[in-house]
Amino acid sequence: MRPLNFGILRKSAVNLCILALVGNSFLHAEATKLPNMVIFISDDHTLTDSSVYGSKDLATPNMARVAAAGMTFEDAFAASPSCAPSRAAILTGLMPAKNGAEPNHAAPRPEIKKLPAYLQELGYEVVAFGKVGHYVQTKDYGFDLSEHNKFHEDIAIPAALDWLRDRKSDKPLCLFVGTNWPHVPWPQKHEDYNPAEITIPANHVDTPVTRNARASYYAAVKRMDDELGEVYDLAQEKFGEDLFFMQFSDQGAQWPFGKWCLYDNGLRTPLLAVWPGHVKPASHSDAMVSLIDVLPTLVDVAGGTPPKDIDGESFADVLEGKTTTHRDKIYATHSGDGDFNVYPSRCVRDARWKYILNLHPEFEFNSHVTLKDKLGIPYWNSWVKKAKTNADAAMKVKRYQQRPKEELYDLATDPLEQHNLADNPDCADRLEAMRADLKSWMEQQGDKQTVYGHPKLLSQD
Repeated sequence: MRPLNFGILRKSAVNLCILALVGNSFLHAEATKLPNMVIFISDDHTLTDSSVYGSKDLATPNMARVAAAGMTFEDAFAASPSCAPSRAAILTGLMPAKNGAEPNHAAPRPEIKKLPAYLQELGYEVVAFGKVGHYVQTKDYGFDLSEHNKFHEDIAIPAALDWLRDRKSDKPLCLFVGTNWPHVPWPQKHEDYNPAEITIPANHVDTPVTRNARASYYAAVKRMDDELGEVYDLAQEKFGEDLFFMQFSDQGAQWPFGKWCLYDNGLRTPLLAVWPGHVKPASHSDAMVSLIDVLPTLVDVAGGTPPKDIDGESFADVLEGKTTTHRDKIYATHSGDGDFNVYPSRCVRDARWKYILNLHPEFEFNSHVTLKDKLGIPYWNSWVKKAKTNADAAMKVKRYQQRPKEELYDLATDPLEQHNLADNPDCADRLEAMRADLKSWMEQQGDKQTVYGHPKLLSQD
């Protein structure tokens, strides 16, 4: 009888253990299959300018379909109300003072870890089509592929659709698709929108030119909604139930008291999320979230551990119905856009109250709107002309360009933030508390309160 070869036995046992471990890992991977993620970003879209969020004038049927399939967030906010700072905050999970992209067109510091890297570590292919970062800055964020990211390179959406149709990889995918709509220039054709029948917002000046501009803006929103529908349908076709889909805007639209402003029309954005088996269809959430929370939420959805060294916090538990709350406060900042709207300001907002600190109230607030932006429709002159004979128009024009050091609003009774309560003695305690809160937060952020660009003083012509 041949003696037993214990070396062979030991080697066989080790091999069996390895096979068992590999088998268990494979089974675990199959059991915890990573969801494919498609993120659709609209550009300069005010939340209330969609039927999902209450517009009676403006139909957004594809947003409505996405909302019906998932969760609608009522209180989602940008970190800053202009494109580059907002998108840098989304893609780093850090507020502007921390990531370095404070004024518009600025980029975050290169050494900062960015969203694609977090997901690539989890095994994802991370791809961007269109305006995801701030135009050509997108390539510096570390995406595996970044295409068609120049200004209004509207081929981006059909190119993204062609790429996704042809994709054969089994690797989990996170695809960002950024439309340029409804960013200016708005379409000249008004589609189905009659300027005479449009409802003009209460904080705007009603003139024929304003009505014409809003009809063009609505046509731009319609184009965004059409592209959203195309991307959503193909994502569903490609991935079925194995899909996490999210849509949001970077900030509000290019209207007075919207983009470049810390009022809700500048900061509050639509946010819709679909995740079959996890997110209840046709659900709504009043949880306050910031777009800096997108990065850790995607990491969480992908099965990773959200980073702790950023400002963002995952709201995956809200999506899955495990909680109904997220943040109790929202902070936001604005600095400027070259020599446009050089008007550094900071704010803190809770579920009811908003406090805005204008660091230099001696500056005049100017924007692409007031300085006759060639990309838009120059309706501002019609406001100024009407202000010469109309007290309401004069008040709105002055309020847009001349602001006090502090603003305090009760959003429950004044959602358009038209009645500043900072000088109301009944609100003195609240003002002091929110002032102290914002000051503490700015110190924690390392906010140097830098003035970027060349401001125009109120005393200047």
